[in-house]
Amino acid sequence: MFAALMAIGANLTSFLVIGSVPITLQTLFSILAGALLGRRLGALAMIVYLLVGLVGFPVFAQFSGGLRTFVSPTFGFLLSFILVAYVTGLIIEKSKEKKLTTFLIACFAGLIINYVLGTHYMYFAFQFIANLDAVSYQVVWSWMAAPLVKDIIVTIFAAILSTRIYSTVNKSRGVVPQKIA
Repeated sequence: MFAALMAIGANLTSFLVIGSVPITLQTLFSILAGALLGRRLGALAMIVYLLVGLVGFPVFAQFSGGLRTFVSPTFGFLLSFILVAYVTGLIIEKSKEKKLTTFLIACFAGLIINYVLGTHYMYFAFQFIANLDAVSYQVVWSWMAAPLVKDIIVTIFAAILSTRIYSTVNKSRGVVPQKIA
C-alpha cells in the first residue's frame, strides 16, 4: 500500500518544480511508512517502490521511471526514502514511550536524512554527472528552501497522524497504549 501511496504522492503536485526539485508528497509517505509499518516493513515498502520505478513503471515524480533515473539529480531523494522509513521506524520501535514527542523526533530525523542525502546527491549529480560547475552547493541548497517549508508542515502532520493511528491500532488489538501527550 505504501509503495502505491508513494507513486500517488510523487505525482499529485510534481508539476511544480523549483530548480530541479519537483514538489511532491513522497517525504510524507516515506515517513508514514516507517512510523506505521516499522523499520523493516517501511524500508521494504520503499525498496518495492524504487524497484517498480527502476523497472520502468512511471511512478516517480513527473511520471518518470526507468534506469535513466540513476543519473537524475533527484535520485538521491529516491534512495533516501528507504533510510527515511528505516530510521523513522527504528526510533519509534526503540522508544519506551510512544508519545507525540517520540513520533516528532522520529519523523524529523527522517526528514533530515531525506534532505541531507537527497541534496548532496543532487549537488554530486550536477557537478560530476552533468558537469555543470555553475550549479554551486549553495544554489542546490537554496532550491530546497520552498520544499522545506512544505515538508516541515507535512512532517508535523505525519507525526500527529501516526501517533493517533498507532494508538488506535494498539487499542483495537487489546494492547494498552501508553499515554499520548
